[in-house]
Amino acid sequence: MDERLLAAYLATDYRVRLARGGWASIRIGRPLPAALAALTGARPWGFITAWNPASSPLPRQQNRQAQRALLAALRELPDIAAILAGIGTGAGWREASLFVSGPGAAALDALAHRFGQHAYVHAPDARAPARLRRMDNLIDVFGQSPG
Repeated sequence: MDERLLAAYLATDYRVRLARGGWASIRIGRPLPAALAALTGARPWGFITAWNPASSPLPRQQNRQAQRALLAALRELPDIAAILAGIGTGAGWREASLFVSGPGAAALDALAHRFGQHAYVHAPDARAPARLRRMDNLIDVFGQSPG
């Protein structure tokens, strides 16, 4: 992952659709918003997508098929407590995503690799700051890009 791509991930607004309407925004380096923290509690959580593997744009239909496969794979995990629709938004782009409560980093790492993602967002519980989990070296980034 180059510095430009890392900067884009860190600047992204990771939005989660709330059950009663509206959105909650997750930002790298900050704890979950209250609405999501109440849902997650002490469980680990993640924000993951199957869209645009390797950050290469694909046709909408292919992205939707991959996202459905990701959703099915998440539903098969034994520790899933909740799955909510989300969307990652940045400068001129949007990707459908999923917010999940329950699975830890090992399960999400496997899915990120399976669906060709450079990274995903996660934390071990609602109080911990959101971190970007890089798949190229399996490290967590908590805030601004080095440089």
